[in-house]
Amino acid sequence: MAVTLADVAARARVSAATVSRVLSGNYPVAESTRARVLRAVEDLEYVVNGPASALAAATSDLVGVLVNDIADPFFGIIAGAVQSEMGAPGGNGGEPGRGAEKLAVICNTGGSPERELNYLTLLQRQRAAAVVLTGGAVEDPDHAAAVTAKASRLAASGTRVVLCGRPPIEDAITLTFDNRGGARRLTEHLLTLGHRRIGYVAGPAERTTTRHRLEGHREALAAAGLDGDAEQLTVHGLYDRASGYDATLELLRRNAGLTAVVAANDTIALGVCAALRDRELRIPEDVSVAGFDDLPFSADAVPALTTVRLPLHEAGARAGRLALGREPQPPGGVAMVRAELMARASTAPPRR
Repeated sequence: MAVTLADVAARARVSAATVSRVLSGNYPVAESTRARVLRAVEDLEYVVNGPASALAAATSDLVGVLVNDIADPFFGIIAGAVQSEMGAPGGNGGEPGRGAEKLAVICNTGGSPERELNYLTLLQRQRAAAVVLTGGAVEDPDHAAAVTAKASRLAASGTRVVLCGRPPIEDAITLTFDNRGGARRLTEHLLTLGHRRIGYVAGPAERTTTRHRLEGHREALAAAGLDGDAEQLTVHGLYDRASGYDATLELLRRNAGLTAVVAANDTIALGVCAALRDRELRIPEDVSVAGFDDLPFSADAVPALTTVRLPLHEAGARAGRLALGREPQPPGGVAMVRAELMARASTAPPRR
């Protein structure tokens, strides 16, 4: 039997009019009341705008794209590529024309697990045709279980769920990035050049991307018998320039004889370079620097940044096609996006 507005009202201990006001968002409602209503909606799996049974097989022209930070080039490139597929010809099984285009809505989570879950709930209520989640996931069992449950509900209602750059979950198509392999090859490149004192600036410890890239780095060090100081020569921060700057100063404080610094992404690497220059250390003559992602500015940095290239635009475009059902799903629903080492002028054999 379909869940009704009255059922939600009874569960939340409010009037049906109050439930309607909370869901429409057009009237002021006390925050405690609003939270109670939304919790009831979630518990009962109430679907707005009609009986759930009638909507189970019906979706809208909306596609939600969840990103950590749209101002971050990593997410901006992926989101832009997904969005470009929404208006491309070939929708509805390859037939251009009416109904082929979709409206892509960018949902900026700001890295908040709670906001991510809220967006998934809102997109389910809007009967989104598809949802694309980008970037690493939060490493929290409760949050992972909640995202998996929401993905299953979305899929059951006819919404395609695509992950781009995240670990696989049930009921979702996944394009996972080779973060571990790319980081390993990057550190192996520095070891081949002769570096033995290598600092690492990692991202937030609670993110899957951070863990996978750090694991790849340490695998390379361990294979060379140099993992004894790996913990001491690792500093965590955010995926931004300021964190790269501060972390580099801390690394130099811990070991002034560093000959190389690996950054968990290219934006962090910019901060690393700035800190080294402020300490009057030359790149790469005194300290080599490497990043990850191959963002557009990497090749134009001075010196050009050695990094690992992830084909972000291509991955985003493929995620968009998968979201629209215009490309066959990969075997098992999971495909690995390969990472490529881009050796440039910011790394060289050590001279000290």
